[in-house]
Amino acid sequence: MNKGYIYIILSAVMFSTMEIAGKMISNEINAFQLNFIRFLIGALILLPLAVKDLKKRNVSLNKNDLAYFFLTGFLCVIISMSFFQFAIIETKASIVAIVFSVNPIFTIPFAYFLLKEKLKKSTILSLVVSLIGLICILNPLKINSDIKGIVFAILAAVTFSLYSVIGKMRSERYGSIVMNCFTFLAGDILMLILIFFSNLPSIIKLNKGLGILVLSNIPVIYGINQSNILVMIYLGIVVTGLGYLFYFFAMEETSATTASIVFFIKPALAPILSLIILHESIPFNTILGIVFILIGSYITFRGKGYEGPKRITEIESVET
Repeated sequence: MNKGYIYIILSAVMFSTMEIAGKMISNEINAFQLNFIRFLIGALILLPLAVKDLKKRNVSLNKNDLAYFFLTGFLCVIISMSFFQFAIIETKASIVAIVFSVNPIFTIPFAYFLLKEKLKKSTILSLVVSLIGLICILNPLKINSDIKGIVFAILAAVTFSLYSVIGKMRSERYGSIVMNCFTFLAGDILMLILIFFSNLPSIIKLNKGLGILVLSNIPVIYGINQSNILVMIYLGIVVTGLGYLFYFFAMEETSATTASIVFFIKPALAPILSLIILHESIPFNTILGIVFILIGSYITFRGKGYEGPKRITEIESVET
């Protein structure tokens, strides 16, 4: 088998277990704390390759570059991935995985307005089909307790799409490895500042009055023990570090378009793994939603496949 396809399979499996691992420790570890640790580990794994890539591209980072990374870090680590963790707390891991997998669809309007990308008929069709899939999962005829988690998952997907489009504006200058590595590091610096302020008595009092206790007393180490440390390490090293690494290797061995099969596999694989590992049931409306989302993803994939080499080599930011 071609090495590129082995990398695709490995990264698809790793990304498909992200929500499952997060769900396993969602009641033990603070959502912001978990993001801080997993992205720190992921960034450190990517850092040697990122430094090597900067030297290869002969790029020296300046103040504008650092400001840019703090913007993408804020969107990705602080905003999107926090909504992602809240979604995992509130609903099934399989639901979060499916909803978050449609983030490339939400990229379409952002790319249209911010990057001035043209809308093709296949792109619009994939957007409509995927949105039908989301509606099936939301099941508006029978609103249940999962709705809060689904809304958080949609917010995570939308804000991640915004991060992806903003990241795309300078992807040619940095490359994906540098873009994601320094986004993670900058996001973690901002997260550390948030953690510091969350422990100030005045901020704790303010948050208590506003009823947002989740932003109070955010720990760094507290709460990590023998029962959850292995899952934390797995999320940091395997999912956030190696998952990205194998995805980048897949792009090098094949193409950005071929490697994006990873996100075509995830909506189908994640619910199966959730059923096996977490014993989560998959209701009919969710299965129907998965089918529509897979069709939408396939339309998007086929559309990319015919865009030609110039568009294919345009590397996008990827899921975390």
